[in-house]
Amino acid sequence: MENIHPLAESYSFKTRVRVCGLLVQDNKLLLARHKAAFGNGYFWMPPGGGLDYGEKVKDCLRREFKEETGLEVEVGRFLYINEFLREPLHAIEIFFEVKLVQGDLALGIDPEHAPDAQLLEEVKFLTTREIFQFHREELHPILHAVVNFDDLFIPRHQFVD
Repeated sequence: MENIHPLAESYSFKTRVRVCGLLVQDNKLLLARHKAAFGNGYFWMPPGGGLDYGEKVKDCLRREFKEETGLEVEVGRFLYINEFLREPLHAIEIFFEVKLVQGDLALGIDPEHAPDAQLLEEVKFLTTREIFQFHREELHPILHAVVNFDDLFIPRHQFVD
C-alpha cells in the first residue's frame, strides 16, 4: 500500500459515496485540481464530493459545485456509477450531467478542511488536448480513455475487478 498524503487520511479505510458532475462549456470540461492523495503531485477530477447522511444526491451535487467552483448548477440526467479503489481509498461515485445556471468560476474550498489545509488547488475548464498533456496518474480514471467529451456522456458503469 502506498503512502497517502496526510490531508487525505480522513478518507482512508472507509467507503465514501461521492456525487460528481460533468459540465462542458465551449467544448471544455470543468475539472478540479486537488493535491494528489499519493505522492507530491496533483490529481484532476470532475467537481463533486461526499454525500452527507440524509442529504439527497442532487442536493449534494449542487452544494459541492457551489463550494468548489462558486457555480450554481442544474443537475441533469444520471450518467453512470464508477468505483474508485486505490488502497486505502475507496469511493462509489455517482456521475450526473450538469448545466450552468449562474455564477462566476472561482476556486472554492472544502469546508471539512481548515483554510490552510485544503486539498483543492484549482478549478478550470480544459479542452481534450489540454487534458491529454497530463500524465495518466494525474487524471481521474474516467478521463483516461476520453477521445472527445461525448464519450463521457454515454451511460455506463465501471466497477473495479
